[in-house]
Amino acid sequence: MPIAALSDRRRVVGWYAAFAVFAMVVIVTCGLQVQWTWGIWAAGGYVLAAVTAGLWRSRGREAALAIALAGALAAPLAWQVTFGARISKAGEGSLAVVARSAVLLLHQGTPYLQADQISHPWDYNPYEPAMAIFGLPAALGLHGAAGNPRLWMAITAAAILAAAFRMARPCSALRSTAFAFGSPVLALPLTTGLTDVPVLALLCLTLTCTSAYTSRRAQLAGAIALGAACAIKATAWPALPIIAVMLAARDGVRSATRFAVAAAITMIALVMATAPAAAAAPAALFQNLVLFPLGMTRYQTGAHSPLPGHLLALIGPAGRWAAIGLLCAASLAIVVSLVIRPPADTRAAAWRLALTLGLLFAVAPATRWGYFVYPAALLGFVSMISSERGPWAAGLAPPRHLPGQPAARGMPLPAEIVHDASEVVLDGSALNGVSGIRRVKDGPPSVII
Repeated sequence: MPIAALSDRRRVVGWYAAFAVFAMVVIVTCGLQVQWTWGIWAAGGYVLAAVTAGLWRSRGREAALAIALAGALAAPLAWQVTFGARISKAGEGSLAVVARSAVLLLHQGTPYLQADQISHPWDYNPYEPAMAIFGLPAALGLHGAAGNPRLWMAITAAAILAAAFRMARPCSALRSTAFAFGSPVLALPLTTGLTDVPVLALLCLTLTCTSAYTSRRAQLAGAIALGAACAIKATAWPALPIIAVMLAARDGVRSATRFAVAAAITMIALVMATAPAAAAAPAALFQNLVLFPLGMTRYQTGAHSPLPGHLLALIGPAGRWAAIGLLCAASLAIVVSLVIRPPADTRAAAWRLALTLGLLFAVAPATRWGYFVYPAALLGFVSMISSERGPWAAGLAPPRHLPGQPAARGMPLPAEIVHDASEVVLDGSALNGVSGIRRVKDGPPSVII
């Protein structure tokens, strides 16, 4: 067996073994039944996937993907549908909030309840208005699994993530998407009903579209993806200044301004489309989106993991204000870091975003461990892209010539094979197979090999 293939097989076995260890930790440390159930199914699936990848040389990698998806995603969801409480009956949880917000949107033109209509913490809707889109199938009459917002979140996220991998790893987009959904980073949130997976997929697509070798059209697509993410959940907001600063440092202020304006227009358009009546009642929007996450409403949020910000908030009003002050100080420090040392490329922007979100989640007054899926997903995505061999190993996109556009800063000239010697202008300094330069009208020169 070639050394490279053996190394790949060992790496796959190592990843699934690490996933199995994580699933076992979930079994031991988590008290919620849905998390405990996921851990049992996932641990067995990951162990079997690791064994399969290690022993089956020819098709072990593909079989391990299928086993991991079955054990970590399909089996726990099927168990919930068969034996667990369904969302329509339970009436609680994040998915129930999304389903109710869609009903409110259809009947009242806004997914938010007024203060005098709220009598329970689950009556609040801490999500941006566009999150209600995933509840529309149920609000329009679909029942059972077909109307569950989780199904439409998973389908949307899979399509978006596949598009991101298609741009970044065209030869293995399907395999990469399957691996991502079979990993704990996406399988656990989907199984437990968290609403972050579509936002994560949109952020990954944004990172891919804003890499160094993409066109202006691709960057526009990235801005639209980020605007949509910001209209779904506020956890995507820090990505806008970080990526805009990265673009300003790499491509210039005009490129960054164009990106930021397109993202802002997309977000505003989606918010207006999914909460047209919110303008007439901004108090309800402010109460749901700002006061409730900060713990400043009559009924408190259920996000209470023992992180520094929440521990401070437990002290009382003074501690809560101290936690809010700490959150503001952390935000200011992040802004200062962007001014002093802006990220130079997409990889640096992904790392900066992961660190930023991790810091904000740690000091927020109301927070939970599940939010750290954002740093994990962003760094995992960058790691998967960077592991590609060949020209992809150094970045998030393949170097390629874009007709009619100048080469990006630091971009190597595209190599071409030219058979007509009349097209070649020899430069007199052939080196490493480069024999000359082809002059192309209305475009950059190309290296001739």
